[in-house]
Amino acid sequence: MVSRAKSVNWVSVDSSVFTSAAYLHGKRLLYLRFHSGDIYRYFDFPPDQYDEFLAADSKGEYFAYNIRDKFRYEQVREAQRFTTAR
Repeated sequence: MVSRAKSVNWVSVDSSVFTSAAYLHGKRLLYLRFHSGDIYRYFDFPPDQYDEFLAADSKGEYFAYNIRDKFRYEQVREAQRFTTAR
């Protein structure tokens, strides 16, 4: 797992699935931050699709039909999960 997503400019999105998204035009990389805190990077993602994603009424539905299983991806950061001591 690589942790380089800190240098991108995140855009907050209104979604029940995602908290924010970022795009690096020169590298055609899409970053998605899920409500769980997990961050994924999608490779060779077209800029026009990033615009479509941001404009979609349902980001989760757009993701399900147009992004998931259609682009190579990697997990950039796993959400930190805390347990409480009893």
